Amino acid sequence: MAETRAAEWVRPAIRALSAYRVADASGLVKLDAMENPWPWPAELREGWQEALAAEPVNRYPDPAAGEVADRLRRVFGVPEAADLLLGNGSDEILQILIHAVAERGRTVVAPEPGFAMYRLLAEAAGMEFVGVPLGEDFRLDREALIAAIAEHEPALVFLAWPNNPTGNLFEPEAVEAALTAAPGLVVVDEAYHAFARESFLPRVVDHPDLIVLRTLSKAGLAGLRLGFAAGHPEWLAELDKIRLPYNINRLTQATARFALDHWDAFEVQAAAIRDERERLYAALVERPGLAVWPSAANFLLFRAPEGQGRALFEGIRERGVLIKDLSGAGGALADCLRVTVGTPKENAAFLEALDGSLRGMS
Repeated sequence: MAETRAAEWVRPAIRALSAYRVADASGLVKLDAMENPWPWPAELREGWQEALAAEPVNRYPDPAAGEVADRLRRVFGVPEAADLLLGNGSDEILQILIHAVAERGRTVVAPEPGFAMYRLLAEAAGMEFVGVPLGEDFRLDREALIAAIAEHEPALVFLAWPNNPTGNLFEPEAVEAALTAAPGLVVVDEAYHAFARESFLPRVVDHPDLIVLRTLSKAGLAGLRLGFAAGHPEWLAELDKIRLPYNINRLTQATARFALDHWDAFEVQAAAIRDERERLYAALVERPGLAVWPSAANFLLFRAPEGQGRALFEGIRERGVLIKDLSGAGGALADCLRVTVGTPKENAAFLEALDGSLRGMS
């Protein structure tokens, strides 16, 4: 194939990046992506399929997804004074947020280790990204965060709550301190709210430069790609200017309307995942040689014996279970692996694979 001029025309900031990779899970128990492991309840499927069949897919969808937004307000208790922006997954909203404020010389600040897309999207937009190292046991270092905000005067501060990949909820007082100190926008990313049960959403009315981000992915609708941001109407009006038209397709809107009308069923599944999380945590704590951290999300972070993180990951995969290998990141994540909480059967398969791998390494 002939050579292209990509190297000449693609911005250096883009060429320096590595694409976000998703591992192939074919034939494996998939516990690497923080998905709800249970399918839709059987009693909902017929009604859902009827709702989809009734959609006139030859027509463009509602550009504002108004009926979905109304249901999101009702189900999640969005304050009346706040506006909503819907995205094709919360990742699209992250991209919108960064592009809205991106200018050369501006900065994005977030704790690290954290969600990889914060850095990737900021650097892709030509902004500087400043990662603030977490403290012992992945606690938010409040003093370091406030110092970074004072030094860099960031346009955006991202705080994942609970944090990914560590699973912990930062102290609310530290988040409040960041809200007070930040000269720009603070985004509290509550992707795992279904499992944490705590939220900054009610506080958007008190903090005009706070946006709370949510997704339906973790609660059982990962295939939909639907997220939303809640915040001050002035901020949301600016963000809406660069939202692509018709970004929430008809089938996603129909599915979301139906799911939100039956949200109790997904709350039951989330409760089951929280119960399984505690059982899985207790089981991991019993394994000698592992360090395990409590989690408010639907996954658990644990550390393999020193220098054996990659080998342990490979051993688990060879035994039919795919989890997430974070050991290559080094630093605070050296030898760390992350496992999504699955069904009881999937969790048992993971523990069996883990035990076999540990025996094989001894």
